[in-house]
Amino acid sequence: MIGTLVNAGAVIVGGAVGMMFNKSMPDRFKTIYFQAVGLFTIAMGIGMVYNMQNILIVVSSVAVGALLGEWMNIERAVDRLSEYLRKKLRIGNEKFSEGLVTSFLLFCIGAMTIVGAIDEGTGRSSEVLFTKSLMDGFSALLLASAFGLGVIFSSVPLLIFQGGITLLAMSASQFFTPEIIAGLTSTGGILLIGLGINILEIKKLRIMNMLPALLVVVILLSIF
Repeated sequence: MIGTLVNAGAVIVGGAVGMMFNKSMPDRFKTIYFQAVGLFTIAMGIGMVYNMQNILIVVSSVAVGALLGEWMNIERAVDRLSEYLRKKLRIGNEKFSEGLVTSFLLFCIGAMTIVGAIDEGTGRSSEVLFTKSLMDGFSALLLASAFGLGVIFSSVPLLIFQGGITLLAMSASQFFTPEIIAGLTSTGGILLIGLGINILEIKKLRIMNMLPALLVVVILLSIF
């Protein structure tokens, strides 16, 4: 779990430093930064789906997962929870919820999260998560300069999600076959492309409601 703990700590430190620049950074710099992040996120997603295997299962997983997430209305629940926290903690920043959700998705729905957490859980190495921590810390700095405290709070779901994968890998390492890892990577890549579209404000996609696709793809690949 050391890699995930370091990762969460990097987000907190980076976010705290970024908040110092929250008011001093001109809007045009924030705009161009998010355009760059949006393009990078889409490029990263494309890279993850480039060598997609079991295309029918991945596509089915995204479709079924999206329907399940929409039925559960995950995004609305997360928005309500983050809004409750914002009011409870008397946080004035209206972008708290957006910052929390965007940061969590950016930090957690990627190949480095999946592969790094599994590598650490199976006792191989924490190197991937240490590298990811450096990247996430820098990203948190820039994100917090625009979104504020929500970026720091994203370290909590990051710890739960990424740590959960690590603990699962520790107890069932044989479960994570190359096919399942590839399926998770491809599905995560599709979600990252959607997140990039959101960041670029091309169209608002409910990516949080598509998260069950990551569970569905594991179930389908285990069966078929």
